Amino acid sequence: MVFNTGAALLDAIVLAVVSKEPEGTYGYKITQEVRQVIELSESTLYPVLRRLQKDDCLEVYDMECAGRNRRYYKVTERGSVQLRLYENEWKKYSQKITGMFEGGINNE
Repeated sequence: MVFNTGAALLDAIVLAVVSKEPEGTYGYKITQEVRQVIELSESTLYPVLRRLQKDDCLEVYDMECAGRNRRYYKVTERGSVQLRLYENEWKKYSQKITGMFEGGINNE
């Protein structure tokens, strides 16, 4: 993709992916789902997950899988509120950009 992905957009995408799984999901699976919309390495993902955890948007727990511990991430109530804010802001932002590409500026 030719457009840079800022921290807020990355946070929004990660929260959206994690929120799909009510019981939480793990890093590798998050990476694979995020990669469906933007290019992302695991080395980029884990700082995002730590930041979201620090901001109380994600809770973390470990669960055994095939004899090893796997770290799971789950959206908190605060994370759900933040995701709704991101969704609303994205709708406004994307409508304005689309309006510009389609020949006019949307002055809402």
